[in-house]
Amino acid sequence: MAESFPKDFLWGGATADFQYEGGFDEGGKGISSQDFVTNGSNNRKRQITLKLKDGTRSTVNSLESFPEGAEAEIYEDTYYPSHQAVDFYHHYKEDIALMAEMGFNVYRFSVCWARIYPTGEEEKPNPEGIAFYNNVINECVKYNIAPLITICHDEMPDYLARKYNGWSNRYLIEMYVKYATTLFDNYGDRVKYWLTFNELNAIHGYSKIGVHKMDAQTYYQAQHHMFVASALATKLGHEKIKDAKFGAMYAFSAMYPETCRPEDVFSAYEHRRESLFFADVMARGKYPNYAREIFDRKGVKLQIEPGDEEILAAYSLDFVSFSYYRSTVVSAAKPFKTMDPMKIMGGDTNPYLPKTPWDWSVDPLGLRITLNELYDRYQKPLFVIENGMGEIDKVGEDGIVHDDYRIQYLSDHFKQMRDAINIDHVPCFGYTMWGPIDLVSLGTGEMKKRYGFVYVDMDDFGKGTLARTRKDSFYWMKKVIASNGDNLD
Repeated sequence: MAESFPKDFLWGGATADFQYEGGFDEGGKGISSQDFVTNGSNNRKRQITLKLKDGTRSTVNSLESFPEGAEAEIYEDTYYPSHQAVDFYHHYKEDIALMAEMGFNVYRFSVCWARIYPTGEEEKPNPEGIAFYNNVINECVKYNIAPLITICHDEMPDYLARKYNGWSNRYLIEMYVKYATTLFDNYGDRVKYWLTFNELNAIHGYSKIGVHKMDAQTYYQAQHHMFVASALATKLGHEKIKDAKFGAMYAFSAMYPETCRPEDVFSAYEHRRESLFFADVMARGKYPNYAREIFDRKGVKLQIEPGDEEILAAYSLDFVSFSYYRSTVVSAAKPFKTMDPMKIMGGDTNPYLPKTPWDWSVDPLGLRITLNELYDRYQKPLFVIENGMGEIDKVGEDGIVHDDYRIQYLSDHFKQMRDAINIDHVPCFGYTMWGPIDLVSLGTGEMKKRYGFVYVDMDDFGKGTLARTRKDSFYWMKKVIASNGDNLD
């Protein structure tokens, strides 16, 4: 068995603008739909702050529907993690230099739509926003790091959400294509890898897709509009950028039946298929046969305009990328068809596996299983675009985080990824670890749930020096990349 990864394998890290960038009110940036989301914890869900129809103040779970007539509102006495995040906006040179020191040859980051088009409807882009990402890309190129851009990562200009009800309105296809075209025209000479959207199978609510109401009809209609927008962006990107590769990102952690009872097996199959639905449309270029059952069960009457199906068929994805963090188990004792229509990821913690403090099962073999499952299904190149271990890191008396647990987690997952490539012959061409520099957690809005190779001095309320310090895993990852994955000890 060959031990090495492919010689041109891409090693790097991944971030999202609203968890990492900051610069909330700088450089001409508009308000983003994520800028209203508070912090939370493992036991307290993140909220969107609201102004109700009668002018009073309220909040709503960030994944739920707004009360009738309510709109998102920012209040000065509330902490919103996206406003500062960990301030990549002012630390991008330092952070990219740290990535280069580790040996990264790819860096996945998202562009903030509202930084390019503050409301989404401007005829011309914001020049300061264009300049900022030009600077980021040029800094990457200086170190021979390939930029990989996520065009839309779970957010949009708030104006488009407020005025048009986000992706439920077909008008957003036009606005997205204008925005994507601007990115291609300004950055396509240096950026060859693109993701049209992030985790389409796991995004809900106002902050992520701009909708005031979360019901199955609104949700799947919004997804259809994003499917069409992705296909059109892929079409234009290929026309404008030579050798460009287009993918989208999905949440595809492994899913198992709780027992070998046929009912549990089928329940897990049904859960999984509903999660895979989104990639089925975008990678295969058409709605799958089982879509009819999903829509009938959830009372969805999808509005598909003439020509939409032809667009989806003609401009499917070049590769499939996904996040892998854990595995879950599914039981028929929890009837799938009576679940909340939005709960498509499903599953409980696997009792046979160790867990993180956030009850996420640690399952390296599940990564190999998922890689095989996806390639068997799509027959397209794969990219592990997010993976990592959220942990509570402690700074030692020597000022360093000794994160042996993270090293072990990554080593075990890399070995399974290597076996999928070399033994199973799955064409996986890259890996970007989530949050290589510590950033704000998406799920909880905390800083204590850390993933990075680099520690950022900041607490759960944005207090701290923001100083960057290399953890033990930083030096381990540097060794891994230098050996192209041969040395995982």
